Amino acid sequence: MFINNAVTDLFEIEYPIIQAGMVWVSGYRLASAVSENGGLGLIGAGSMKPDLLREHIRKCRNATSKPFGVNIPLLRGDAAELLDATIEEGVKIVFTSAGHPGKFIEKLRAADMTVVHVVSSVKQGLKAQETGCDAVVGEGVEAGGHNGADQITTLCLIPQLADALEIPVIAAGGIADGRQILAALSLGAAGVQIGTAFAATVESSAHENYKQMVISSKDNDTVLAFRRIGLMRMLKNDFAAKALSAELNGESEENLREILGRKREMTGIFEGDSREGAMEAGQSSGLVKELLTVEQLMRNLIAGFDSAAMVVQKMI
Repeated sequence: MFINNAVTDLFEIEYPIIQAGMVWVSGYRLASAVSENGGLGLIGAGSMKPDLLREHIRKCRNATSKPFGVNIPLLRGDAAELLDATIEEGVKIVFTSAGHPGKFIEKLRAADMTVVHVVSSVKQGLKAQETGCDAVVGEGVEAGGHNGADQITTLCLIPQLADALEIPVIAAGGIADGRQILAALSLGAAGVQIGTAFAATVESSAHENYKQMVISSKDNDTVLAFRRIGLMRMLKNDFAAKALSAELNGESEENLREILGRKREMTGIFEGDSREGAMEAGQSSGLVKELLTVEQLMRNLIAGFDSAAMVVQKMI
């Protein structure tokens, strides 16, 4: 069984399992369901305007009395407005990504917020710690969506972050079952953040076409594309093939941005265009075998962790 650790204490949750705030996936239904089942749910503000974020925060609070947070990509032009909405609505946990939290840390500290930043290298982790973050999410290149340019794997990144930092490290990237949670904790992580497995649950706001693509995918059904303009991992489809072909043919950054276009994630994940949408998903999609409720997934994660821990204990 899980024991109290730095992550469960920091967020006042039962299990050190955090649901990633993925765009077009993580509305109040998913976040509240994760929190209700003992993890930490995150509302994904990356696909929301401030007014819509406020609506989801209020609905989430009505749906659960447990702690939940908001994930905000800092490179968004309206990141400051999203942060203001989060603060004004009384949310006390914020996960930041895709940028540097230093610009906002004083405001967040003044609001008594717990601040966690997503990093993909030890250098970034040290900067986040120096800035004043309470914890970091160390995200390996196995993760879906946008990844770090250094392409460090979770297995290699997490122990190096744990050795270098004094604040808690949360492992992310390629994690979808209890065995991997045990492995992450053994590497020095105090908790895990899971994206793709939660994106394919009943409560996720993703389109059914996206969920079915995740469930039917195998170990080699994701690709990394757009290395020159911002690394992205997604499921293989016509759009992914077009992006890879353009890179192979040496297309300019301008042309690559034109191919990517705008709202590709919305087209794929939310609207369900399985051919031309960006179906962002991690390599862990090969481990997702069926459409589950959040309650069922959480139960499976905990049972899988306990079973793996028993196997390891017998080997000692």
